[in-house]
Amino acid sequence: MINISEGFSCPLPKMDYKSVQLAHGAGGRLSAELIDKIFLPCFSNETLNRLEDQATLNVSEGRLAFTTDSFVVNPIVFPGGDIGELAVNGTVNDIAMSGAKPLYLSVGFIIEEGLEIETLHTIALSMRNAADKAGVQIVTGDTKVVNKGACDKLFINTSGIGAISSGVNISAANLRPGDKIILSGTIADHGMAVMTVREGLSFRSQILSDTASLNHLVDDMLHVSKDIRAMRDPTRGGLATTLNELAKSSKAGIHIYENEIPIREEVSSACEILGIDPLYVANEGKLTAVVSADAAEKILGKMKQNKFGKDARIIGEVTEEHKGMVIMQNRLGVDRVIDVSLGEQLPRIC
Repeated sequence: MINISEGFSCPLPKMDYKSVQLAHGAGGRLSAELIDKIFLPCFSNETLNRLEDQATLNVSEGRLAFTTDSFVVNPIVFPGGDIGELAVNGTVNDIAMSGAKPLYLSVGFIIEEGLEIETLHTIALSMRNAADKAGVQIVTGDTKVVNKGACDKLFINTSGIGAISSGVNISAANLRPGDKIILSGTIADHGMAVMTVREGLSFRSQILSDTASLNHLVDDMLHVSKDIRAMRDPTRGGLATTLNELAKSSKAGIHIYENEIPIREEVSSACEILGIDPLYVANEGKLTAVVSADAAEKILGKMKQNKFGKDARIIGEVTEEHKGMVIMQNRLGVDRVIDVSLGEQLPRIC
């Protein structure tokens, strides 16, 4: 029995092969076996079970949010999560950052020949568990198997759609001078969890990925106020890149304070050892929100009542100065420009 944390479990099905074969992607009997014994039991719902070439969905009237993402993280299982959970949470969060309620996901698997069936099954169960927590359904998908060496174990593509309620208007173009910037919690947890495994580092406290779906946190925030200007999840490129994107899109200045940015001690130590700036490290369970000054304390208080926002802080504000730029006041009280990095510090992090 393979057990997935927080409730969902399912026995490993009996199959003719212990690892994925090229024939599993050929559309024949083994393809059907993979779908019938791995994916359908894990993702079962009325829409998916029809096994049509497309999903026919019921959606509310109004605006829809639509997103797609691909996940190539190495290793595919890391402290605090795996590529399957990451794929679901990442896509749910991209939808939620518009203020939309995530509804449906598609999933495409690119599987390297030789991947163990047990590993694939575990990851599928992890995706099901993550989808259940987020309240979304995986309604359509695709599987391809490539020759050994043509990909690294498993790549996953997910797309998702969600419904945006009336009165919600979240966009980087909405930023105004005086707006407050809220960060939902500690930075760099995910990137350092992956990197410590790659580098073989160990600390007194294990660094775990922060991967999580944030749509319920966003619901809480919108429940107390719709006066949210913009939201982003600071994934690849980290907090620094996200803030620069907001500044450039809005043509506004952003001023943040290093003392207000929370980071775990063990994460800070890992960044120092590896020579990595935590501001540029990926997060997979955090959000950055720009809100009106009048609503900031009310939204922050509500966020702190949610387990994914308990460490939330106001880390800065939008200014009329240095338009399109991000300035950070360091712990010594000195301002410095926080620019976009020239390249990717941590490849294959999501």
